Amino acid sequence: MSDYANDSAYHRPVMLAQCLAGLDLRPDGRYVDVTFGGGGHSARILEKLSTGHLYSFDQDSDAEAEAQKLARPQFTFVKSNFRHLYAELEGIGALPVDGLLADLGVSSHQFDTPERGFSTRFDGPLDMRMDPDGPLTAADILNDYKEADLHRIFGMYGEVTNARTLAQTVGAARRGRRLETIAELKQAILPCTPRGKENKYLAQVFQALRIEVNQEMQALQEMLLQTADVLRPGGRLVVLSYHSLEDRLVKNFIAKGKFFGEVEKDFFGNESKPFEALNRKPEEADPDEVALNSRARSAKLRVAVKL
Repeated sequence: MSDYANDSAYHRPVMLAQCLAGLDLRPDGRYVDVTFGGGGHSARILEKLSTGHLYSFDQDSDAEAEAQKLARPQFTFVKSNFRHLYAELEGIGALPVDGLLADLGVSSHQFDTPERGFSTRFDGPLDMRMDPDGPLTAADILNDYKEADLHRIFGMYGEVTNARTLAQTVGAARRGRRLETIAELKQAILPCTPRGKENKYLAQVFQALRIEVNQEMQALQEMLLQTADVLRPGGRLVVLSYHSLEDRLVKNFIAKGKFFGEVEKDFFGNESKPFEALNRKPEEADPDEVALNSRARSAKLRVAVKL
């Protein structure tokens, strides 16, 4: 049986075998899963450890409850956003680590829970917070942001082609009443939703809102910059991304140690960067896995070693 065929919908981890191989696990090693989610990757990492230890991060209370099922001396759950990676690990004496895994996708459980508001398949509140106690919801953005800011978010984070028209349409719809539910949003933007491409378009709109609600791009950059101080020399950085915005940041960081501009050099002209890529092109899921788990279709895996 494949590595992924026998996982539940909550636990089904994407590209599991490739992630484990990328981490180059040692039974006595110290590892971090910065995106616990349903615990699929964490559970399989723990199976490989004897005297080692796994630290798993997540800001979601549902994930915290799921983590209790993995309770054992070799496991520590850290209820925190991964943007606080270094401080959290330093606070519990867990530095440095031998490998770090980041699966940047939304968990299947979050998508499949209507009241979380992540999925276009259900009606529910316009929420989309990965941290249910977070201050900003999708409804807040849609109702309170200026049209110019909506235009920027839809264009940048959702790569929506008619982002300006979409922002204007939302602006007109909210003048009469607040947009509070997914059904209300779908109805409001129906005039600018391309016929025959409704699902893709709505996915782009939802992606843009989710990224803004959770400050995903800022948090990712902050976390990646900390990995250079968290990993020991020779340690592995393993990152699964699901859209081009994330993958571009990960690719640039691994290649240059920064997100924009050229790699820095020292006085002698030697490149100054913390990582070396182990795969020039990102790995992708095989067709069998995609057939079982549609979330794997857009996944891109990059692996690097700390210099």
